[in-house]
Amino acid sequence: MDKRIKELSGANMDIDLTTNKDDINWSQETCPWNKEENTNIHKCAIKNTSICKYFCGIKYLDKVLCSYPYENINVLKDDENK
Repeated sequence: MDKRIKELSGANMDIDLTTNKDDINWSQETCPWNKEENTNIHKCAIKNTSICKYFCGIKYLDKVLCSYPYENINVLKDDENK
């Protein structure tokens, strides 16, 4: 795997790192983009809406693959083909 891709634990199958850790009862890592910008607005993916430009997929068990701060070129290519 590309060394620029991080494995963030604690994802749920809504495919997001929640913005409010008080709403969940499992351990979850902080989104590196949110951490960098000192915010909680960024999500990995929102069902039927969008996918974060750093989102690289899901790995068993419940790990979000994140390329922040390197944009996922595959997401950009897919968006251009739509």
